[in-house]
Amino acid sequence: MLQRIGTAGLLAIALTACGSGGSPAGATPTGGGKAAPPAQTTPSVPQSPPQARQGAVERALAKMSVEEKVGQLFMPVLYGTAADTVSGENQARYGAQTPAKVIAKYHLGGVILFPHNIKGVGQVVGLTNGLQRASGDVPLLIGTDQENGLVARMSALMTDFPGAAEIGATKNPDRARAVARATGEELRALGVNLDFAPVADVNVNPKNPVIGRRAYGNDPARVAKMVAAAVKGFGEAKVAATAKHFPGHGDTDVDSHTGLPVIKHTKAQWEKIDAPPFRAAIDAGVDAVMSAHLVFPKLDPSGDPATLSKPILTGLLRQKLGFKGVISTDALNMEGVRKKYNDGEIAVRAVLAGADLLLMPNDLPKAYQAVVAAVRSGRISKERLDQSVTRLLTLKQAKGYLPEAPAADAERAAGVLRSAAHRKLAAQATR
Repeated sequence: MLQRIGTAGLLAIALTACGSGGSPAGATPTGGGKAAPPAQTTPSVPQSPPQARQGAVERALAKMSVEEKVGQLFMPVLYGTAADTVSGENQARYGAQTPAKVIAKYHLGGVILFPHNIKGVGQVVGLTNGLQRASGDVPLLIGTDQENGLVARMSALMTDFPGAAEIGATKNPDRARAVARATGEELRALGVNLDFAPVADVNVNPKNPVIGRRAYGNDPARVAKMVAAAVKGFGEAKVAATAKHFPGHGDTDVDSHTGLPVIKHTKAQWEKIDAPPFRAAIDAGVDAVMSAHLVFPKLDPSGDPATLSKPILTGLLRQKLGFKGVISTDALNMEGVRKKYNDGEIAVRAVLAGADLLLMPNDLPKAYQAVVAAVRSGRISKERLDQSVTRLLTLKQAKGYLPEAPAADAERAAGVLRSAAHRKLAAQATR
């Protein structure tokens, strides 16, 4: 997906949320045996009893206005290397100069980081801590795309782990689990608590321009084992994992960043090829599932992309597969989701389809106001809004970020990132 970065003339572009296969690097598992011991330990998060955890979610929800609840659904990209950085890009896009002011204006539930937000370990720790302070009573989900390999937004600071294809080729799920755990440990040390990984697509089309080596391979059973193992690894690091791109982006020759792919699999083919890794991820306790901006006529004949399809997100993912966690859209500035509807209608339809997290809307003010208006008019029921906000709050609580986010520590982060143990793991992960 392409994200504009300038404000005048023909602007520079940067890859956005789901990444691009051709771009430079910028619960019980269903497969795999006993995992290797952690390469780097992560401080445990104190666990409160289930009733207390539920109470924290309910208390937070009860304090929110409609506007605050709607803000929880959105995760845009912000500009600046500190929470108080003044940026003309923020002003032009959001009507507020600094990341902190954008968060406050829209009551944001999350922020996604890209290379333009990153200069150094201490700076990123300061940024994430500052963003959390700006979030008020409800901490943020701070996400990024750290798949490793081709898509690695934090590569300037983090261990250079091999990508999914290289790990998949080992046929050893323990490798996937260990690398995910180490990746999660480094992210959490920086204050990042959600990773848009692992890729759960089965890359069965050699002409696929967007998935390719981002996938663990072309065999559904092997990919399923690797995905389940990676989910467990992220879980051990207390970082939320996201299986993507549902219902499966592996058999396409069109890039959804620039066009609208059509997957022609029958339902039986979907069950055999595309579904196994997502089933495995759900069985392993995956925190989130990301939708794909593609048309799957045999699953929904409407012609709408999966991101806007209630039969796919609610009927298939929620009801058939039994997924109870957060459904995230892929980035809403991608052309694959913007063919039929305007930016406000896209956000409303994504919520109606079953999405909880609205990632990188092309026009945040328009999308935010459209969802607020839809709730006010009853098009989106208050019950439906509360369902999404409750899932998001529950995820934050489960990762130790509700009611208060722990502060990242620059000194500790410096000892975790690119540690000797992690560099050794990276060197051995494909053996």
